[in-house]
Amino acid sequence: MTRVSGAWLSALGTQAVLGMLTDAGHAAYAVGGCVRNALIGKAVEDVDIATDARPRTVMALAEAAGLKPVATGIDHGTVTVVADGTGYEVTTFRADVETDGRHATVRFSDDVKEDARRRDFTMNALYADASGHVIDPLGGLPDLQARLVRFIEDPAARIREDYLRILRFLRFSAWYADPDGGFDADALAAIADNLDGLDALSRERVTAELIKLLAAPDPAPAVAVMQQTGVLARCLPGADTQALAPLVHSEGSLDCPPDPLRRLAALGVFTGADLRLSRAQEKRLALYQSLIDGTASLAEVAYRHGADRAIDAALLRSALLEQPLPDGLRDAIEEGAKAQFPITARDLMPGVTGPALGAELDRLEALWIASGFALTRAALLERASRG
Repeated sequence: MTRVSGAWLSALGTQAVLGMLTDAGHAAYAVGGCVRNALIGKAVEDVDIATDARPRTVMALAEAAGLKPVATGIDHGTVTVVADGTGYEVTTFRADVETDGRHATVRFSDDVKEDARRRDFTMNALYADASGHVIDPLGGLPDLQARLVRFIEDPAARIREDYLRILRFLRFSAWYADPDGGFDADALAAIADNLDGLDALSRERVTAELIKLLAAPDPAPAVAVMQQTGVLARCLPGADTQALAPLVHSEGSLDCPPDPLRRLAALGVFTGADLRLSRAQEKRLALYQSLIDGTASLAEVAYRHGADRAIDAALLRSALLEQPLPDGLRDAIEEGAKAQFPITARDLMPGVTGPALGAELDRLEALWIASGFALTRAALLERASRG
């Protein structure tokens, strides 16, 4: 029998929540991502729990056990139970009664297999009891071991229950699939047949999935499939995948962590017109566009915008303009990032004031940058206009 283990499972809070349910005669399992990640050696971030106990019963049991229940989604079967300082989402087994592509009407169930069948992918329909024994109602373990992202039962039916699952499939493929194993053909066919459903999704939900997808170590294969199936054109009209794989390769050569916005820019996306981005994210994309189109050296970019943005500029210029990364890149960026312009407005006053003062500072700064930051304060003042 397959087992999982780890600090997440042995934690006092996890054991307390599972124990309060099983001690009262109910089934209770850790479910989904925590079990999946533990089985493949990835970090476990959140622990969700599934049970046959009804929500009001969970509330009562938690209070009796001295834990703190919060009715976060009680009408849909979910109670958050705070134990040992950690919140656990405890959800009653459910089965879908009706879905409209975004929301589902559910009924509570006593059957773990029914609960598993309403989930999205076989690798997410895995459960573990308090001792770590894995329950696999739908045969998801072989798929997980093969790193195959596969919809539960009929892919088209799962997609029509919630069209966001199209993007979730691609995101999970980017994160968990075997890069050499290909994509499930039935899933791709179902995605291509249900593209219209994407139009009904909110930009917030689409943006969240795309950002998570682009944060994967190598999203290029999944994004290529997005393009082949028509998903990319629906979500990001005009996006071009050609530069993404070279960008990811260059990121690896510079040991740069993944950055979803940098990768959006590599797709040619420089505005949030089709997404829901923050002002800071919008501003960064616009900066990327100006840096790619501009002629400023990497040292100047580092001086004006910091080392991180200069690295981004180097990577994006290389990928989008099909140029090799320049020699001495790190040294140039370090030099620019630590450079400090030695002239201040006070050095030119009172002889120069008003708009002329700003123009003269800009002129001197340009000379200083062109010199490789070598001109000294004295040398710059010799070149200064005193009005």
